[in-house]
Amino acid sequence: MSIALIDLHPATTDLKRVVQEGLQRQPRQLPAWLLYDAAGSQLFAAICDQPEYGLTRTEITLLESHAADIANAVGSGVVVEFGIGNAKKVDPLLRALRPKTFVALDISRSALEDSLTGLASQHPAIQMLGICCDHSQLEGLPTHPWLIGERLIGFFPGSSLGNFTPKDAVLLLKRFRHLLAGGPLLLGLDQPRDPALLEAAYDDAAGVSRAFAFNLLKRLNRDLQGNAEPQNFRYEACWQADQQRIEMALVSRCSQTIQLAESAWSFEPNERWVTEHSVKYTPDAAAIMAAQAGWQIQQRWHDDQDQISLHLLVPSN
Repeated sequence: MSIALIDLHPATTDLKRVVQEGLQRQPRQLPAWLLYDAAGSQLFAAICDQPEYGLTRTEITLLESHAADIANAVGSGVVVEFGIGNAKKVDPLLRALRPKTFVALDISRSALEDSLTGLASQHPAIQMLGICCDHSQLEGLPTHPWLIGERLIGFFPGSSLGNFTPKDAVLLLKRFRHLLAGGPLLLGLDQPRDPALLEAAYDDAAGVSRAFAFNLLKRLNRDLQGNAEPQNFRYEACWQADQQRIEMALVSRCSQTIQLAESAWSFEPNERWVTEHSVKYTPDAAAIMAAQAGWQIQQRWHDDQDQISLHLLVPSN
């Protein structure tokens, strides 16, 4: 069992500046990564287990049921996952591809250490390399003996791309194309469907999604000496057909002023504070986005309802 970690010491984010910039926007919106402190990450893992949220289960099923076909289409090489998460999804991919080396990129060193230790126990024959970095700022993978002369295979599952605006999604896919140096990318995407089903998926009956959003208030109050009162907000998940996305927001229940990030912020009744959004892509929209980033879709696997899909992207030139 071999594990190595390269820490590129990603720059510490100026949380106060990020929050001030986000709350100055109209509508007010903060980047989705702020949701993922330790408590938020645990809540998101619980969201993935809710009956209304089928994305994680379906994607794992796709990877398992199409393992041989995916392995044949992708070919051999080093698997590179952009953002390790809880490593549930890469496990079936590693079983299918059996690469010599797996590389995980994540901004959290502790997440890398925990996930790679768990994966190494399940895949002792695979070399595990963690790179602590902000992959959105990375110009190239660091030099390491396990990577010399190896073909790279990117993996970005879970509809994570949907958390970016379409413009930023194209920029991210361009960066992946650069980092993978001619290698393919296995990309997970979620598609538009019945708005009621999507809204339920992001506002589950057990209230885990609501707790996930309200944990953001707890984090900001704690880290930025804020006084936002959770009872003065309500949580909403709304489908926005014109932008083909589901938007999650905290909505002010009243006229109020909160102190946060060394500033005062006034909210009107029903004013929205967007916590995240998830863009859904039809097959045609996915192909257009891929082409704009210099990729073409070589193959696509989807569930029986054709709602969740995995796309094999290869450089178009």
